[in-house]
Amino acid sequence: MQFISASRPTRIRSWTNARALESMAGLIGCIGHPNFAGDALAQVNRLLPVAWWSVFQLYPDAPPCMPLTASFEFPDGTMDSWQAYRKSLYLRDQTFLEARERASGAEQVLVHWNAREIPRAHRERIYNKHALRERLSLVCEDEGAWLAVNLYRREEQPFFSDTDIDTLSGACALILSSVQRHLALNPGSAPTAAALSVLTPRERQVCERMLKGWTHEGISSDLQLSPATVKTYRDRAFEKLGIHHRNELFALLSGHFEKR
Repeated sequence: MQFISASRPTRIRSWTNARALESMAGLIGCIGHPNFAGDALAQVNRLLPVAWWSVFQLYPDAPPCMPLTASFEFPDGTMDSWQAYRKSLYLRDQTFLEARERASGAEQVLVHWNAREIPRAHRERIYNKHALRERLSLVCEDEGAWLAVNLYRREEQPFFSDTDIDTLSGACALILSSVQRHLALNPGSAPTAAALSVLTPRERQVCERMLKGWTHEGISSDLQLSPATVKTYRDRAFEKLGIHHRNELFALLSGHFEKR
């Protein structure tokens, strides 16, 4: 594990070249677009190769949210990984603890993890399963919570070099601010698409109607299913989403769980 303060202006000199500037200009240009996650990751790949990225919103007293995720030129296992993480792994995840402390206030932090350093259960269910070798996380405080932009490399890709890490450190502020701006302009839209994509069509239909305030009886009549079948689809969907109650469904798909 390696920590780097990403708030020092001197680091900008290390990446002010044409490729870096074009990459960051392209990233800024993606803000507000419906496919921001995929398009923005493609722009980051103009700076340096990254297989996946995910954006976490981390709370001190509530489960995390993942409003954005995408892959670039590799199989996309981001939602499968999120399911495993959101279901239980986040409860034991220590990889963000020190980053959250260091990111309190105005400081932005970049933290580097090799897959071998990740605790065993987390490593086996996500990193080994999807052939991930490394993660770089860009972390900042965000209105009482923390925002983490996680960049992953797979086994087929080289390890992040010191130059790569220095480059991302210099770009940290722009990447984080672009993600924050996009989320501010698009509250709720990204989490809905990302979360519901793990569901079967029937599970999704049931959840979509629940979000509109429909009762189980109304959903049963509309979909021509028995109330018991509707509840079965609801339970399966909730298990995949890592939630237990209707109010958590609303909170998940608006991008914010209610604080407990």
